[in-house]
Amino acid sequence: MCGMPQPPPVPRTASPPRPDASMSLLNNVMDHSLDDGYAEAAARRESEGGPLPQTLRAKLWLAAGLVLAALVVTLGAAQARISAPVVAKEREELIDRIDAETTAADELEKNVDRLRQEVGERQRKALQQQGGHQGDLVALLSGATEVTGQGVKLVVDDAEDSEADGGGPRESGSFSDTGRVRDRDMQRVVNGLWESGAEAVAINGQRLTALSAIRAAGDAILVDNKPLVPPYTVLAVGDGKRLSTAFQDSADGQYLHALQENFGIRSSISAQEKVRLPAAPSLIVRTAEPRSAGGTPAGQGTAETGKGTS
Repeated sequence: MCGMPQPPPVPRTASPPRPDASMSLLNNVMDHSLDDGYAEAAARRESEGGPLPQTLRAKLWLAAGLVLAALVVTLGAAQARISAPVVAKEREELIDRIDAETTAADELEKNVDRLRQEVGERQRKALQQQGGHQGDLVALLSGATEVTGQGVKLVVDDAEDSEADGGGPRESGSFSDTGRVRDRDMQRVVNGLWESGAEAVAINGQRLTALSAIRAAGDAILVDNKPLVPPYTVLAVGDGKRLSTAFQDSADGQYLHALQENFGIRSSISAQEKVRLPAAPSLIVRTAEPRSAGGTPAGQGTAETGKGTS
C-alpha cells in the first residue's frame, strides 16, 4: 500500500473579495457612530429616569413654578385687555381738550387782531383831526397810514465770512465779529436816508416813526423790540434817483461804503418806481398845548391822549 500512488491534492479556490472592501473605514464609522463611553452614559441616564427630578419635593416645586409663570402671564394679558379701553378713552379726551384749547386760542387771536385794527383806525382818525388841514402829512410822518410811491431800495447784509474776526476799530468786548452789521450801522443808514430827503422808511417791513428805536440784543438787531434777520432790506419813499444820489454822497453813505471796503459788509442801492411801506403797528398819539401867560404849560405841558398797542 505504501507503494500505491497518492492522488494529487485538490487546489483551493480563493474566496471572491467583498464589494465594499475598499470602504472599510466608512463601514467602521457607520457601525460605531456613537462612542462606547457616550453610549454607556446615555444608558445610565435612561436607567436612572432622565433629567427630571425624582423626589416628590422637587416635583412639587417644579409644578408650583409652572403654575406661577402661567398665572403671571394670564394676569398680564388680562390687565392689558382691561386697561386698553381706558387708555384709549383718556387719549381721546386729551385730543378733544387740545382741539378745544386751540380753537379758543385762535378765537382770542382773531379778537386781538380785530381790536388792534380798531385801535389803529381810531388813532389815525385822531391824528387827522389833530392835524387839521395837514392831517395827511401828520399821518404820513407818524406812520399811521401805509405809503406807496417812488423811492429807493437799500439792501445791507453781513459779510460772507462774518464769523471771522477782522479786528480793527469795530472790535469790542461784546461784539468782536467785524463782518456783522450792527445796530449802530442801521441807525446811521436810516438817519442818512431821512437827511437825504426820505419821506418814510421801513426795514424788513417794519415801519419807522419818529419814536422808533433801533437797538441790539446779543447778535440780533431790534426795531421797536422786534428782531430782524439779515439781509436788511430798507425801503424809503421819495424821489428815487435824487434820494439815491444824495444818500451815497452823504457822510452816512460814505460810512456804509467804508464798511463795504474794509470789512466786507455787502450793500446795494437802487431807485424804484414804486415801493410800498406798511403802516406802523404801534402808535403813540400826543398833542402839545400852548403855554399860559404865567409861563406854566396849560394842562401840564404835553398831554398824552392815547397809546397804541404793539
